[in-house]
Amino acid sequence: MPDSMSEQLQRDMECEGLLECFHGLKQLDKDCYQALVSADEALTIDEVAERVDRERSTAYRAVQRLLKAGFIQKEQINYEQGGYYHVYRPTDPSQIADDMQRMLNDWYAKMGQLIGEFEEKYDRPERAAATAEN
Repeated sequence: MPDSMSEQLQRDMECEGLLECFHGLKQLDKDCYQALVSADEALTIDEVAERVDRERSTAYRAVQRLLKAGFIQKEQINYEQGGYYHVYRPTDPSQIADDMQRMLNDWYAKMGQLIGEFEEKYDRPERAAATAEN
């Protein structure tokens, strides 16, 4: 069960916690992201799997979650004799930060709307009438 907002605000959080908070990413996803960030060049799935010491299929699923969240990019490399493979690299951190800021702004607006609906729904009629008179 996810922590309540008040519990989340009370605990210490590091910037990597944003990956979990905003996108529900797991520790393996964060490990794969760190492997890609610390690499000097784009990595294949096999290279990511080796760096995080996991099976290829497990690393592949983590990389797919990172792609879906927009934290990494996929590039196709073509062989001259035909065929291809994919490599992965991290997305520019400023782009990720901008996306998270937009997401936070959207969430904030939605929460404000829900709080307004709550107040409207549960405000007692006699209190609303007294407020209107003042």
